[in-house]
Amino acid sequence: MQRLNHAPHPLLIMVLCLFHAHGAIGGTEPRPSTLWYTRPAQNWNEALPIGNGRLGAMVFGRPREELLQLNEGTLWSGGPRSGVNPDAKRWLPLVRQAIFAGKYAEGDELVKNMQGPFTQSYMPLGDLQLNFTFNSSDEPTDYRRELDLERAVTLTTFKVGGVTYTREVFASFPDQVIAVLIWADRPASVSVKAALSSPLRSESNPDGDDRIVMRGRCPFQVEPNYRSAALGAVYDERPHGEGVRFTTILRAFAAGGSTTTDAAGALHVEHADSLLLLLSVGTSFNGYDKSPGAQGRDADGIARKFLDAASSRKIESLVERHVADSKSLFGRVSLDLGASRDELPTDDRIIAYKDGNDPGLAALVFQFGRYLLIASSRPGSQPANLQGIWNNMVRPPWSSNYTMNINSQMNYWPAELANLSECHEPMLRYISELAVTGRETARVNYGARGWCAHHNGDLWRNSTPVGAYGQGDPTWANFALGGVWHCMDLWEHYAFTQDRNYLRQSAYPLMKGAAEFCLDWLIEDPSGSGRLVTAPSYSTENSFFDDKHQAHHGSAATTQDMALIWDLFTNCIEACDILSIDQEFRATLAAARDRLVPYQVGKRGQLQEWAIDFDEPEPNQRHMSHLIGLFPGKQLSPEGTPALAQAVRRTLELRGDDSTGWSMAWKVNLWARLKDGDHAHRVVGYLLRLTGSDKVAYNGGGIYTNLFDAHPPFQIDGNFGVTAGIAEMLVQSYRRTHPPAAPSLQIIELLPALPKAWATGSAKGLRARGGFEVDLAWSDGVIQEATIRSALGGTCELIINGRTIEVVIAPQGSYTAKN
Repeated sequence: MQRLNHAPHPLLIMVLCLFHAHGAIGGTEPRPSTLWYTRPAQNWNEALPIGNGRLGAMVFGRPREELLQLNEGTLWSGGPRSGVNPDAKRWLPLVRQAIFAGKYAEGDELVKNMQGPFTQSYMPLGDLQLNFTFNSSDEPTDYRRELDLERAVTLTTFKVGGVTYTREVFASFPDQVIAVLIWADRPASVSVKAALSSPLRSESNPDGDDRIVMRGRCPFQVEPNYRSAALGAVYDERPHGEGVRFTTILRAFAAGGSTTTDAAGALHVEHADSLLLLLSVGTSFNGYDKSPGAQGRDADGIARKFLDAASSRKIESLVERHVADSKSLFGRVSLDLGASRDELPTDDRIIAYKDGNDPGLAALVFQFGRYLLIASSRPGSQPANLQGIWNNMVRPPWSSNYTMNINSQMNYWPAELANLSECHEPMLRYISELAVTGRETARVNYGARGWCAHHNGDLWRNSTPVGAYGQGDPTWANFALGGVWHCMDLWEHYAFTQDRNYLRQSAYPLMKGAAEFCLDWLIEDPSGSGRLVTAPSYSTENSFFDDKHQAHHGSAATTQDMALIWDLFTNCIEACDILSIDQEFRATLAAARDRLVPYQVGKRGQLQEWAIDFDEPEPNQRHMSHLIGLFPGKQLSPEGTPALAQAVRRTLELRGDDSTGWSMAWKVNLWARLKDGDHAHRVVGYLLRLTGSDKVAYNGGGIYTNLFDAHPPFQIDGNFGVTAGIAEMLVQSYRRTHPPAAPSLQIIELLPALPKAWATGSAKGLRARGGFEVDLAWSDGVIQEATIRSALGGTCELIINGRTIEVVIAPQGSYTAKN
């Protein structure tokens, strides 16, 4: 029997303290940062997510047969490999020749010869199954489950036979374990069988009386889910073959009762007063460039190290360290948008949401996005992928990879705005490693300097065009500026932090490498216009009609390409000025930037998507890549480029508001940048439609019961995108760059896109470029008080209630304006 080494029954004492700290369990006391429900999860999209950046779990909250679906961030199929295509260079001039001759169909076929292999897929770790035995066969009553975003803890409570049972689950970042706390208000009432299983090749075994161990490995090859099901998952059959290995250890600490394990690898706890389960995971992943088989780390040793360290701590310490860590990040920002119907269960609350009658739901969705970023992206972890860190499929949607034609970029839009700069670190590191593989891709595939990345990335930092050497659709497979787009992350981290050492040592060298690629990728327009163009060039996942009404993908100088290159060159130029370096390179970039194909307004008053005013087969296409210059870029604005901003508005009107979840999140940001708060709010309303539930018939883009974004299926980018969009509605920060000139003062505009539905509210802790932090409170749409803080000190122009004030702040100082 395993007991905690603290008497008398410290687990029971501690959890009862947590019980009281919560307030009345099952009551209706409003808690604005809590999701809660009156029934268990019916499916995966109703379960509640926890995570510490590396480990994740979906908690179902089932009374008798609880399920925690588990993930670990480095558990991917495959291993390091070069996907470069040495033959690609030979095809490039032929593709360009066809495009410039207007032979678009020929170009679309030829460019497929430049593709490489598909990326690998993010894998599920498996399940922790908890089968409970109660002293009564009565059905559970007084059921409630919730997710406390501030504490990052799920809670499930119910009664059976007059006994109240309570469970709390959290994933600790400080201690790198998942903890399950179980107790009852009657002694000797906790009896449970715990078992581990996985859809991957694995086996579970006992490891003493109080532990079970599951060991397994990932497939060496997993084809994307949109490819033939017959391709499936392929394992390396050699005894020590390739594939990431993993070890999962579950250990029980029971207060009272007995603890045993059986030969089948299950753990049994009988008649305990309370129970703590600690789950630890290790994998053989040893870096993106090392074989997880031949050069892998000791998965067993890693799992045991984390578990032993966590086991040595008192339960009070485990809980306190976790909660303090969570609050230190989550608590930086508070948001009140007005009335809140948090007396309703969250799923019913979504159904009841109409016309902005529950502003608090939008605030909850905003904070949920921040919670998800904290849970899925922490220093030292992998970046949040297409599903964050939560996936239950061996062939997940779109491989649950890094989709670099909007999705992985959108994942990090709120990182700086929403005061979670540390959570940006995994993506910034990913970009630096992607540049290593991307340098080889640029050299071999294109004969170019610098580095590049395409549409899809994975754990192994794939940077080549995907498509299985000719089977990918060029409009996504051959998009060559995914790395350029991610350079926005590098610049934004500097813009918000003002960390010159980071700019000099990390961001600028990476941006320069991407800019070198762009200089070589650009070619002079053969028409004699003197403009620089890209070819082949794609507007992400969209197609166009030629003059014979035939649909094609590739052309020259799409608006998307020009916007991305303009943004990169502009940021590099500003970095050269800030750091007083590379003046010759700066001049080269400035000259090339002046020769880029300019924006054009089409026959429908829209911002043209292609250099030629083509019509498109999908007028409501979900991608809006030609609007990058407005958001997330900075080239366009209502103040600096009013005519082009009007063309952007017309484009959005033609596209329509309703779409997939992440697309609507992008539209929230675009309407916010256009300073149209009511329209941005209208799109938020489309996002807040319950989907995929037996409570509604709707199954389109919106949110699931657990607030996960519905593409459908689940994609986490929509959660992050709408969090950024709500922040943009309240605070925007920018410099005047029209036309590009020496940097002006940083401008901080308060309530630039406030909708009528949020007439009264407050926000604290939002961040602005230039190293500033903002608190504000407003009533009837008028700011009553605003405070601007700066750790570094600085000068900014503050736009508040229609007035512009120049504000000078000393280091560690602040400025407060009152109405």
